[in-house]
Amino acid sequence: MSTEVLERPELKDADTGPEMFHYVRKEKIAESAVMGTFVIALCGETFPVTKAAKPGSPVCPKCKEIYDSFTG
Repeated sequence: MSTEVLERPELKDADTGPEMFHYVRKEKIAESAVMGTFVIALCGETFPVTKAAKPGSPVCPKCKEIYDSFTG
């Protein structure tokens, strides 16, 4: 029997910089969070909703530009 300590490498996704939040259709957020379905952001990215943005969270620049073109 060995007493050698084996270190477990820490596994994590590639560092993609700060997490960005996207603009998606409001009525799809709850469905995605509960059912795991994918939503489509204004910028075209698709993903399941796993987190809620907090005030001051960074927003995807492409989504913000598209959103501002609708509201501005």
